[in-house]
Amino acid sequence: MRPTPLLRHPLLDAETGLEIWVKHENHNPTGAFKVRGGLSLVASLTEAERARGVITASTGNHGQSVSLAARRAGVPCTVVVPEGNNPEKNAAMRAFGATVVEHGADFDESREHCERQAAERGLRYVHSANEPHLLAGVGTYALEVFEELPDPDVLLVPVGGGSGAAGCCIVRTGLGKATRVIGVQAEEADAFARSWHGPERVAADRIGTFAEGLATRVTFDLTFDLLKTELEDVVTLTEEELEEGVRLALRATHNLAEGAGAASLVAAVKLRDRLEGKKVVCILSGGNLDTAVLRRILAAG
Repeated sequence: MRPTPLLRHPLLDAETGLEIWVKHENHNPTGAFKVRGGLSLVASLTEAERARGVITASTGNHGQSVSLAARRAGVPCTVVVPEGNNPEKNAAMRAFGATVVEHGADFDESREHCERQAAERGLRYVHSANEPHLLAGVGTYALEVFEELPDPDVLLVPVGGGSGAAGCCIVRTGLGKATRVIGVQAEEADAFARSWHGPERVAADRIGTFAEGLATRVTFDLTFDLLKTELEDVVTLTEEELEEGVRLALRATHNLAEGAGAASLVAAVKLRDRLEGKKVVCILSGGNLDTAVLRRILAAG
């Protein structure tokens, strides 16, 4: 793993009126930040776990992460994805050597099936968030940010399962920084935001966002408990705003961002008045966008 670029984009600054630094996790080997967690977790497996193999549920980026790490370590890997999942992410996981099983209407139904399969087959279940080694791995991108830019005022980070945001908070607090970490969610998958703002954790009945990396109906114990106390705020974005984020990333940074990856950029636009005069870091968490979805978003723009 090489450190990913932390870049200023003059067009982005000009369009937003802010000082924005973009952490380009889309430049990782799998095109997303999750690869850091997969490498960290697979490296921690016991010999018995390696022999049995691993199974996980994913909409793509986490699955690619575990698939790549498992292939490098010679560990059998199965990934359960929702039916109708991003076909390009499915192809990438298969190319990394994983067995891809399509089951369920959304991520959480896939996860529940995956958990049953793990118990029945005796496989090492790799949760997408409730894994300390995953958080340790993905937190390395936040460490890279602070090593290169010691004093950012705000980090904007997308929240699906919450591993990326949790990693940012752990590193920020561990280094004793005053940086505010703000999470970004989709309005059509806002269980985390409603739980964080409210008195108790809630679950959503359905998911209506194209941004797979944000598409969770429930919160997860390890990341939610940490983020409830460590995160400064959570903002939500409409589907139209998330689509505009993809277009903004293309025209202002010349990078392809998936819906979750672009969320931090358009969140900066939405919070422009609050962020005026501040040094802002946006986590571009991934660039694995289905080409059919990209065509639709560009046509709509």
